[in-house]
Amino acid sequence: MRTILLLLFLSQSTFAQVSGKLTTTSGAPIPSANVLLLKAVDSSFVKAVLTNEDGVYRMDISKGEFILRLSMAGYQTWYSPVFENSRDFDIQVMKENVRQLGEVVIQAEKPLFQQQPGGLVVNVESSILTKGSTALQVLERMPGVLIDYRNYSIALNGKNGVMVMFNGKLMRMPMEQLVTLLSTMSADNIEKIELLTTPPSKYDAEGSGGLINIVLKKDKRFGTNGTVSLAAGYGWREKGTAGINLAHNTGKYNVYGSYTFSHNRTYSDMYITSAQNMPVLGGILDVIVRDTAKRITGTHDVMAGLDVRLNANTTMGGSITYNGSNSSLHTVTHASYNVLPDSLLFFNGILDTKNKWKNGAASIYLEKKNIHFDMDYLYFNNDNPSLVQSSFLNKHGEAAGNNDSLFSPLQKGTAQTIIQVGVLKADYTKQLTPKLKMEAGIKGVYTNVSSLSGIESLINHVWVGRTETINEVVMKEAIGALYTSFNAAISTTANLTIGARYEYAYNKSQVTRRQGAFFPSVFFSWSEWQISYTKRISRPSYNDLASYVTYSDPTAVYAGNPFLKPTITHNIKLGYSYQGYSFSLLFSKDNYPIARYQLTKGSVENLLYVSPQNVAYQYNINLQANLPVKINNWWSMNYSFTGGLRQFKLMHTMQPVEKTYFGYSLNGSQAFKLPSNFSLELSAWYNSLSYNGSVKVGGFGAVNAGLKKELKNNAGTLQLSVSDLFRNISIISSYGTLTEEVFSIRSHVDFNTESTRLPIIRLTWSRAFGAGGAKGRQSGQAGDEKERVRKE
Repeated sequence: MRTILLLLFLSQSTFAQVSGKLTTTSGAPIPSANVLLLKAVDSSFVKAVLTNEDGVYRMDISKGEFILRLSMAGYQTWYSPVFENSRDFDIQVMKENVRQLGEVVIQAEKPLFQQQPGGLVVNVESSILTKGSTALQVLERMPGVLIDYRNYSIALNGKNGVMVMFNGKLMRMPMEQLVTLLSTMSADNIEKIELLTTPPSKYDAEGSGGLINIVLKKDKRFGTNGTVSLAAGYGWREKGTAGINLAHNTGKYNVYGSYTFSHNRTYSDMYITSAQNMPVLGGILDVIVRDTAKRITGTHDVMAGLDVRLNANTTMGGSITYNGSNSSLHTVTHASYNVLPDSLLFFNGILDTKNKWKNGAASIYLEKKNIHFDMDYLYFNNDNPSLVQSSFLNKHGEAAGNNDSLFSPLQKGTAQTIIQVGVLKADYTKQLTPKLKMEAGIKGVYTNVSSLSGIESLINHVWVGRTETINEVVMKEAIGALYTSFNAAISTTANLTIGARYEYAYNKSQVTRRQGAFFPSVFFSWSEWQISYTKRISRPSYNDLASYVTYSDPTAVYAGNPFLKPTITHNIKLGYSYQGYSFSLLFSKDNYPIARYQLTKGSVENLLYVSPQNVAYQYNINLQANLPVKINNWWSMNYSFTGGLRQFKLMHTMQPVEKTYFGYSLNGSQAFKLPSNFSLELSAWYNSLSYNGSVKVGGFGAVNAGLKKELKNNAGTLQLSVSDLFRNISIISSYGTLTEEVFSIRSHVDFNTESTRLPIIRLTWSRAFGAGGAKGRQSGQAGDEKERVRKE
């Protein structure tokens, strides 16, 4: 083996080399561009590479005459003159591939998948299925992303601890509230989604499962431009969206804004069969529960911003955003409790919940050639009152219980949360030598959370508070961070980036916590190969830590866990890219990962507590492959696979247990360009069996379809989409199959989303208008907060 490797090395040393760098007209590097080496005699293909994150390419070549072809979606393809032997093309400026016909702007579409050193970029705006969808529905189609609709959580590559960003800014809120926000947000304004499994040190260390960065569109063409769209849909009931985007760019000033309104009526149902030993209901019993939920949601999304170019090297600006939604949820529950040997109880309940959500953000920034400064303020307000009408009857139809709080026919709950976040951030970049670049930055985050919740029962015509459920939480958290990284071009084919981030967190609530930690990162690339190491953390949210309880059913409550530990994750990733194909192998170890919605006992005897718990550890070996295939000029395909072995150990269950299993997800899409300005897209995704702590979640997936028509005479486009064509999104969860649960619970839960009753059909009309023309200022490389929202 060593002889073969030596011969390969010696043979490569006799080769010549071609190299260069691709940039935009503003000097920004172009990563992941295609560099093809062609024979001069007949233009036949020889080999190909992708540019790295700095836009640099290097390629070993044999003797002969060649032509170099440089291409990237959205830019004009460039061909070199014929050359032989070694050649350094230095910097090649790529011009944007945009031409204007009246009010119509024709621009090359970006590929669906693009590999970056930190993870995978999915350009969702090029998908027909994005229009009319919510941000959460778009996320569920992403490779390796698992949405738990029942428990409102997001996992990436089989791991919890995922953090979500908008335009590079972390959304510091509990996952349940974040999923609610995503489920009400229109996806029409999303440009791309970045799935960052190994982000470098300039990003926050928070997010042991990785980062999901949702990048919103921003029109930077000169003149006045805009887009208007209308969408109507139907599944179980009606849906609708209306939106407008406007921008006016003079070169010095860029003013932009958008507004979207959406209306959605949805449905879900749940069927539960369970065997358990519940003393509060008489001991050993069999339970059957049927639950239907109907929700109506209205949402307003508003955004406005201003960029001012002070001079050639300085730009400043700011933006404000607002998301407000009002939803009402009507849930009907019928349950039977067969208490062995011969008793029978019936429960009938009606739960009416209101959810009023307000989310606002304000941001200002100053950007110079090497310095970027950001200041942000975020405000979240969630008001979630509920009213439960219930009855407990025995087999004779008589009221059961002693008119205590558990069996009260009327209960009401309150839950209000206010979160305020302030962020200050500064970044600095410096090219120390032609081959050595430095980045450094400082960041401070202050979070103030206040939450009040409780349940009251109507007893003898008097509302009585259930003392075990009343909880008021005030949490203050401060996180300070420093980071630095050095990027070195070791040779024409090798590049090394070494970074370190230090974060100190102070959290004061019921328990005061202080923690400081270093988070190193190393990225090394050689030709088409990359290897990296990163360390990350997931801190428990205030919902996880607070000792609150909220109503679940007459025998169970949702609760927090003030004894949770943070999760520390170590990642090692090996990657390889070839002619647009990308492969990666990720090894990760999580110490004390947090599993939510676990079954435990609590302070109130004989009451079931559903709470977050630490898992002892989790190991992942994960393979990811992204395979774009172009059959011809009118038919292209994209496939992705993510999967591997996962092992974890539980300590909070009745008996400790270790589990090893194979989990995977599949994603595929096919796009067809048809005659008469029609285009068709078919896509499918499937997530295999997985575990959330002791909860076993069965595999599920969906098939989607979309048809697009470009209308004549600049009349816009029509897009017809069908989600879950074969009505397959049914999520089956099992409790007690892995190990014995508290109260000997063995449950089978079948949760069905709206599309299991009827596929969701949407028709969207959209039209772009305005002056068009070339785009204005391109951003520099300083700062992760703003550079990620500007098109390179």
